[in-house]
Amino acid sequence: MRRESVSVRVGGGCLVVVSAGILGFGLVTALVPTSGDALLYRADGLASIGVGLFGGLIAVLPFRRLERWAWFALWFYPLFWAAHLIFSLPPGKDHIHQVVFIVLSLAGLLAPAREFFAARAR
Repeated sequence: MRRESVSVRVGGGCLVVVSAGILGFGLVTALVPTSGDALLYRADGLASIGVGLFGGLIAVLPFRRLERWAWFALWFYPLFWAAHLIFSLPPGKDHIHQVVFIVLSLAGLLAPAREFFAARAR
């Protein structure tokens, strides 16, 4: 079995943190909706839980096995958070967490990028 490089472990870890943040937001939103339209917030929370779970699973399994499709699929995270920042979407009004998640997801994708594209030689 091939040993994981530090960049793949660090990249995967960054992406798992982003996944956990989305999952946590989804749990809070689904369990404690803060708006008059509680059903809509609960539905958004459940969708966020799914995004966090699926992203986390992709980051832990195929991403760490250097499956190239996983690297491409996880580009959803920086795009998701950039859209939230640009369009002032929830959660929160300070947007600091969005910048942190953009940086973490970009670091998680760019740190091991060379290995994903050199992996075809295996």
